[in-house]
Amino acid sequence: MIVRESDDLALYNWVQDQNLARQYDLLANCVEIGVHRGAEAFDKYTLWALNYAAVSNICELGGRFREEPIYVGSHIPPHYKDVPNLMDRFVSFIHENWGFSADPTTLAAYVLWRINWIHPFIEGNGRTARAACYLVLCLKHGGLLPGRKIVPERIIENREPYYEALKAADRAWSEGHFDVTELSAYLQTLLKQQLADD
Repeated sequence: MIVRESDDLALYNWVQDQNLARQYDLLANCVEIGVHRGAEAFDKYTLWALNYAAVSNICELGGRFREEPIYVGSHIPPHYKDVPNLMDRFVSFIHENWGFSADPTTLAAYVLWRINWIHPFIEGNGRTARAACYLVLCLKHGGLLPGRKIVPERIIENREPYYEALKAADRAWSEGHFDVTELSAYLQTLLKQQLADD
């Protein structure tokens, strides 16, 4: 059963709120598993599950990679035929760099940017990217982080710096280099706010 925004906005918003709560419950499970299993707990199956939780009852194709073109403002994500390979390489990058990143926000920033850049799902890419980013932050810190309002919620409250930091990473990538410095600094600020709000 699918609820469409155009048919019933109030019901659609309620379903989205319920999905977000379920996604955060699932995220807590993923953190607990990841504490015991390490970087290997971060895989495409986890991302599929986080996406499915985010878009249940509002998208029929939740929890699987897109198989059609998609457009996001001025950003044109990669061709859908490239998505599985790009996502395999993305997960591999996380595993290979897990122990090398001294600053957990750099790896989390990469996760946040790369999922948004690839846009592997039809719906819920931002919600999935924010949840996956937070998963990395928690795992790099050794468990669920304290604080009443978590980083993904803080991103949603003030999206403009988030969008600007994503655009900065996109520009760097289009110029031939990888740079998530601005996004990492943004996440550091939000993480400090969360930890101070315990």
